[in-house]
Amino acid sequence: MSISTPGGPERRPTVVSTGKKPAAGRPASGAKAGSGKPTGSPRGGGKGPRKPVTPVKVSQGRAWGPIALFVAVGVLAAGIIGYGAWASFQGSKPWDKRANAIDGIVNIRKTDKESLDYESHKSGPLTYKYSPPVGGVHNAAWQNCMGDVYDAPIASEHAVHSLEHGAVWITYRPDLPKDQVDKLADKVRGVEKMMMSPYENLDKPISLQAWGYQLKVDNADDSRIDEFIKDLRVNASVEGPTALCNTGITATGTTPRELQQQPQQ
Repeated sequence: MSISTPGGPERRPTVVSTGKKPAAGRPASGAKAGSGKPTGSPRGGGKGPRKPVTPVKVSQGRAWGPIALFVAVGVLAAGIIGYGAWASFQGSKPWDKRANAIDGIVNIRKTDKESLDYESHKSGPLTYKYSPPVGGVHNAAWQNCMGDVYDAPIASEHAVHSLEHGAVWITYRPDLPKDQVDKLADKVRGVEKMMMSPYENLDKPISLQAWGYQLKVDNADDSRIDEFIKDLRVNASVEGPTALCNTGITATGTTPRELQQQPQQ
């Protein structure tokens, strides 16, 4: 049987060879690229399109770093708020209750109130039960207590009058190291209702006095000094906050100085 082609029985289609084989994975000439359909026989051998693969979920541990940071910040905030509330509560207490809470303070108003009583001012040298004195009978003239730092002992009779006006009197041993004296002076200098001076024969290096209160400490770095000043300066006044601290005696020396014109109480 012969196959007839156009142009005669002996004519065959002209095929132009490029000399190249189709690249692997590429469709042969004449195939539709990108059709996505299998080129094999539709019968039998084809298994059809694959089902999409479901991603495998990987279980991850908790992020403990951020959690720990959050907890730490929360604890810190709670601490700050708690301290603020406590400080506010402490500040709202009456001054005498705050003073009584100072460790080591002696409240003569409570333990020996009679020693603070007096009927009138007295001139000349006076004897006191406590050393340094914390109240009781005193001279008509007060020691200037406008933040005065005295470098020599002063008369107790004048100092006690200053305590009556609400001053805090800081005393210290004459041999207290200079750096300690300077720290005390920094707390006193220029502050109204404050004064300081050396005092002989103290049983502790430093002693603080307000009317009816006393606190003795070993060094100027003791935080109770600031507590004593904060709670008792002005507050311990027997005559009220308007009692004067200026126009008083500025001279040093343990002998009382009688003024020609005594200041009014």
